[in-house]
Amino acid sequence: MKKNIYILNLFVLPVFMVAQSASVKKAAKYYNNYDYSHVIDKVANKSDIKTDIIRELAESYKMVGDYKNAEINYAKVASASDKTPDDVYAYAQILKTNSKYNEAVTQLDTYNSLKTNDSRIALYNSNKQYFAELLKDNGQFSIKDLEINSAQQDFGPAYYKNDVVYVSSKHDVGAVFRVWTGNKLPYLDLYTAKKDASNELKDAKKLSKLNKKYHEGPACYNKEGNVMLFTSDNYSAKSKDGIRKLQLFETKLNKDGKWSDNVPFPYNNNEYSCGHPALTADGNTLYFSSDMPGGKGGVDIYKTIRGIDGNWTKPENLGDKINTEGNEVFPFIHESGLFFFSSDGRPGLGGLDVFATEIKNNNINKVINVGSPINSSKDDFTMVLDAEKKKGYFASNREGGKGDDDIYSFDLLKPFVFGKTIKGTAKDKEGNILANTKINLYDDNGTVLKTVTTSDDGAYLFNVDADKQFKLDGNKEKYFDGKNTANTAVPEDVIISDLILEKDPGFSLLALITDVKTKNPLEGVTMKITDENGKVVEYVTPASGDYKSLITGKKLGDGIKYKIELSKPGYLNKTVDFVRTLDKPGEQKVHDALDISLGKLEVGGDLAKMVDIKPIYFDVNKFNIRPDAAMELNKIVKIMNEYPGMTVELGSHTDCRAPISYNMTLSDKRAKASAAYIKKSIPNPSRIYGKGYGESKLKNGCACEGKVKSTCSDAEHQENRRTEFIITKLLN
Repeated sequence: MKKNIYILNLFVLPVFMVAQSASVKKAAKYYNNYDYSHVIDKVANKSDIKTDIIRELAESYKMVGDYKNAEINYAKVASASDKTPDDVYAYAQILKTNSKYNEAVTQLDTYNSLKTNDSRIALYNSNKQYFAELLKDNGQFSIKDLEINSAQQDFGPAYYKNDVVYVSSKHDVGAVFRVWTGNKLPYLDLYTAKKDASNELKDAKKLSKLNKKYHEGPACYNKEGNVMLFTSDNYSAKSKDGIRKLQLFETKLNKDGKWSDNVPFPYNNNEYSCGHPALTADGNTLYFSSDMPGGKGGVDIYKTIRGIDGNWTKPENLGDKINTEGNEVFPFIHESGLFFFSSDGRPGLGGLDVFATEIKNNNINKVINVGSPINSSKDDFTMVLDAEKKKGYFASNREGGKGDDDIYSFDLLKPFVFGKTIKGTAKDKEGNILANTKINLYDDNGTVLKTVTTSDDGAYLFNVDADKQFKLDGNKEKYFDGKNTANTAVPEDVIISDLILEKDPGFSLLALITDVKTKNPLEGVTMKITDENGKVVEYVTPASGDYKSLITGKKLGDGIKYKIELSKPGYLNKTVDFVRTLDKPGEQKVHDALDISLGKLEVGGDLAKMVDIKPIYFDVNKFNIRPDAAMELNKIVKIMNEYPGMTVELGSHTDCRAPISYNMTLSDKRAKASAAYIKKSIPNPSRIYGKGYGESKLKNGCACEGKVKSTCSDAEHQENRRTEFIITKLLN
């Protein structure tokens, strides 16, 4: 049975306006008096009744809890040619009550096409498949049906010091009681009960001073327990259309320990209802439900503040963040700012669902549906929480209870989280979902706030504060980190921030160090490798003479630059710069691009073979040192300064294509000029001398003197044109 009728009387249902048979006229009178069972008796078996009558019949079935027949008749109304958009919405609601969620989605889509300016539909459109999320038990609550529940209605728990005050329509066996026409149950009374360690309620007793002829309750108290507000039927008058509306009353505990006379809430009115009070801990702010004019629609939640004169200010509607075109009822405010209420206008599982938010400094945070197991396909309402935020109560008319409405206790196992929601999906550049991706959420100072790992759907979700900037990154093995930002200073509750991760191409650096003469791998070579960021790695080669490491943080098209310094006792040190653009994945082989072989330091060794000495060129018939030749000779300068015990013969050689005497003279002049250049930059200049050999030491058979006519190519002649730096003496 619907709480907004048999508890609140908060709004008037439409009456039968069409004159038909005597039975229909009689049913209209019953309907005006909330006598739904007699409405059903009069018209349920009538054929050819008009849509208006079927609509009221469907509503009557819903009010008596016959949801199956309510659905049948709502279906007829929603398919009628003279249906209204509200008929379609009502049909969707009863389908949810009967757990037919996919069918409800179809009807809500139809309603959307008929009435697009409804905030309820806007909320629904933000996530049409919200049912699946709400039906999951995320382990936040454990619930229990209480032993104190009766076969009638029990609901509306409120904390009063160490006790709990609640509402019930139960009655003593044999006692005389009045029955409310709407549900054929006794009128509601207020009870008080003791709560034990297991949250069970014991020793229930009526609050006899407050309970009267009609409905009383629910009630609320401030933290000290000396201020009480409660709901009651209007005993003094009915509305113009004959409805006894609900009113609020306040009473205070006197110094002598007695409660004062009930003071009517100043905004009570014969033409609309005020009920469901919820006081803040200090007793100075009151939240309540009302169908007063000017609201969002149906029943709204309002707030009023006690002024310094002790009077309540004009009620303020809580606005769109709470209220919808549907009904928002049964508010509760915790001293921490946690706020519960029930609504049939927000996306829910059926009937009234419990929602939660946080109210601090007059700001209303994100509203969330608390989900299963608190909410069900039936009515779930009057949720309260103890001061420690560990235990509480709520009421529901779900199947499996002891009566019409039952009070359930719950343990709060996880805290509520409000604010905005940042959600997204981890993908690669081609749009493929990435599971097992570590997602980090940072504040704008770079501090990690939360970390989650994606499952098979690649999705992640963070509940965060509003009006802030956040950063996200995603980490996955063999992928480059994906990065994004999220700004919650926006109207939307959900901010989408996907992360795109690029697959690591798998670059690696490979270097093979060999002996210049033998070409064999060199063991024991110390390598000092410095990257472009100044990061240094030191390594000693094994017997295989190689070095291999991953190149991280680089993508296709990026460049790399390494300075590689090689040293081994008894060998000439070498330094090379390896620079490359990464144009294809895989190994980047230094030894294919550069000579990184080491030459043994021994008498007779040629320094030109040990270091990367390019050919030393001279102008035709000249022996002066050109700038390009100086660059190569500087390499020898460096070596000789590093090895002060080394003596070198600089030998200049030519090919055969000139007279022997000419080649000898020119090569000698060039050798001596080159040696003279080096002498200027080393201590003890006598350690190097130049000698020209002309064509006397050809390396191949490319002779061309006398009768010999050479058929060698230019490349073969070039092999003979060389400068050698032969070690002639080597001291420690």
